[in-house]
Amino acid sequence: MTEGEITARQRTSALRALARQWSTLNWSVFGEAMKAPTFELSTAEGQLGGYRPAYRSISISERLVFGQPWLVVVEVLKHEMAHQYVSEVLKVSDETAHGAAFADVCRRFSIDARAAGMPEVEQEEERLRERVARLLALAESPNQHEAEAAMRAAQRLMLKHNLDTAGARRDYVWKTLGTPTARVQEPDRYLATILCRHFFVEAIWAAVYDAAAERRKSVLEVCGTSSNVALAEYVYAFLRETAERLWRAHKRAHGLAFDRERRRFLSGVMLGFSEKLKAEQRESEQAGLVWQADADLQAYYRGRHPRVSTVTFGRSGPSLAHAHGRVAGRGIELHRPVGAGSPSGPRLLGPRR
Repeated sequence: MTEGEITARQRTSALRALARQWSTLNWSVFGEAMKAPTFELSTAEGQLGGYRPAYRSISISERLVFGQPWLVVVEVLKHEMAHQYVSEVLKVSDETAHGAAFADVCRRFSIDARAAGMPEVEQEEERLRERVARLLALAESPNQHEAEAAMRAAQRLMLKHNLDTAGARRDYVWKTLGTPTARVQEPDRYLATILCRHFFVEAIWAAVYDAAAERRKSVLEVCGTSSNVALAEYVYAFLRETAERLWRAHKRAHGLAFDRERRRFLSGVMLGFSEKLKAEQRESEQAGLVWQADADLQAYYRGRHPRVSTVTFGRSGPSLAHAHGRVAGRGIELHRPVGAGSPSGPRLLGPRR
């Protein structure tokens, strides 16, 4: 949205959303140590945010609020709250803005000291991603046995890589997958579980604010190493696209005119694919490749989300569509990254060579 397209009502709603987000972060991250400041939207070029101790005010770029995902806005807000914490709680006034006290606060509360919003993905694991990409490309082979072997080799490579680097210091990143939604559907919940259990990431449905629509929504966030996040992003896009394609094929095969059973079918697809991955996981365990939870990743995830609540949702009852989807899901093979023409947008696992 351009500055001229933003209404006064949208600006007011955005400021209220920033105030609510500040209260949530003050409680969940900073232990309610600070008092609420005033908020303003800034039109200054080249500045994402700012904290002015004399006025106890936090400013956030209007262009950022209306032009970037909400979790990017939250990262900048957390950065400014760290400045507020240094000034208001620690009462440090004899250091530069990004001095030792500020750096320590950012380390303690898992805040990006750069305040660049979305963290940059490091390039050090590019070779691994390229190897995985080449294996997944082979999984497009019309020869079923060759395709299955390539997919298993890719998954085994990622498992072995994570086992080999488990004792080393690793840097973690986060990324949102898909677009924010007002209601999280059951198939997407199954998909988030698949990513957590089989692709070396932690995932959470994070609450976000859509400034343009003036609505609160949810979006899937994953945390992990850059390679694992890239792989999870690919799997997320591939499974969603594949499940929809299988549903269209199911409709044609059964002469269905409506999408009444779509959600049940998609849930069955995700459940069936999950069952397939569990079987392959047992094969890896029999080969001596056993994955234990990454304690450092858990710490990073808890640093970003220190007060996580678990909500239980009902599942779809048994239906013919769910059963058909489950069978279809067991037959899915992971193929190469879906490319720039897919709903996910970017190339996910590095270029093919």
